[in-house]
Amino acid sequence: MEVILLMAMTLDGKIARDSQELVDWTGKADKQYFVRVTREAGVVIMGSKTFDTIGKPLPGRKNIVMTRNPNRKSQEENLMFTDQLPNEIINNLKKEGFERVTLIGGAIVNSLFAGKNLITQIHVTLVPAIFGRGLSLFQDALDLKLELMENREIDKGHLLLVYRVIS
Repeated sequence: MEVILLMAMTLDGKIARDSQELVDWTGKADKQYFVRVTREAGVVIMGSKTFDTIGKPLPGRKNIVMTRNPNRKSQEENLMFTDQLPNEIINNLKKEGFERVTLIGGAIVNSLFAGKNLITQIHVTLVPAIFGRGLSLFQDALDLKLELMENREIDKGHLLLVYRVIS
């Protein structure tokens, strides 16, 4: 299973100023890339804060929201709230026939998947901005080794960096 962590990040390594920030600072090219990669995968996995910030399921994709709140339920076909562990989520998606998923945040969910060595690729759009403080890509200390697969400018000053995680 290909597990792609897909994030935009400032030059100082921040994915948002805080957990309630709508990511509207990344630019048109990054948004287009995000839509293309997530639609190709067919699945987005996110934490409840990320989902609440977005406010609704992303269309054309299965939306899996990790939460510890057992009261969160969905009547929508493409939205699932779960308290499953990352390995369980991935195993269930494999059984459903998915070959690729995208992680779209936040730092807690990213850390849960990275801590279980489930992330196979990291796609980061480096945005020419500095926040000074905010949320990092991961919440926990990690030791991931990466191999650069691709780097290109997708918009003026916006760099797309695609890495393979070396197991």
